[in-house]
Parts: sequence; structure tokens; C-alpha cells
Amino acid sequence: MSVAGVIVDDAGRALLIKRRDNGKWEPPGGVLEPGETIPDALQREVLEETGIKISHPAILTGIYKNMTRLIVSMVFRCEAIDGTPTTGAETRALRWATRDEVIELADEAYAIRVLDALDNTTPPAVRAHDGVRLI
Repeated sequence: MSVAGVIVDDAGRALLIKRRDNGKWEPPGGVLEPGETIPDALQREVLEETGIKISHPAILTGIYKNMTRLIVSMVFRCEAIDGTPTTGAETRALRWATRDEVIELADEAYAIRVLDALDNTTPPAVRAHDGVRLI
């Protein structure tokens, strides 16, 4: 199980991170640690990867399954409440991205997740890794 947070600014842009391990652009997030709650994991991952503290609760905007790695990811639309975007041990760069820039920068599976969060899909989107809606 993993979580990702799509932080949206006043201009409607999403904060993307460029990962150090693979150089890919995606929303901040990661795998839950043993005994960790979903909200705690979301707050921890976003803070570690961006330097930004988010409000609680965040809005669930989608549940996605990576068909290759069999990882279920919950994606949340988040509001920043403190901090300044900064790189860290896992983050090479950060960028506020428009919808078009998200499509251009991120792999399709991650772009779909960010766009769903920007659209604040209701009910939450549930999709397989290839982007096909599951329900």
C-alpha cells in the first residue's frame, strides 16, 4: 500500500517532484511503514519529499493498482499549511506544473493520478496501472 499527495496551489498547479532514484516526475509519496496510518504516512511522505506540511484530512481522489508490481496506491488532494518547497534525500527537483505540463513531464500512470486530483474526481477514481477505470 502506498500514498501520494497532490498539493495544489492557488493557480491550480500541482507540485511534482523529480525523484533522485529514477529521474521521473511524479507526486510526492511512498509506501506505508509497519503500523503507520494512512494519514500519518501521507503527511510524512509529503514532508520528507517536499518540505511542506499538509493539512489533515486530505481529500481522497483516486485508488490505483500498479498491475506489474501489485501495489495499491491511494492519491489525495492536499493543501499546504506550512513550509517552503525544498529538495531532500529522495528529491532531485520540485516544480509547480499546470495540467499540460503534468502530461508532458510525468509518465502516463502518474499523470492520470495528478490530473484526477486536480479535477477532484467524485467518486474517487479507481484505475489499474494502465489507466483503465476499474469501477
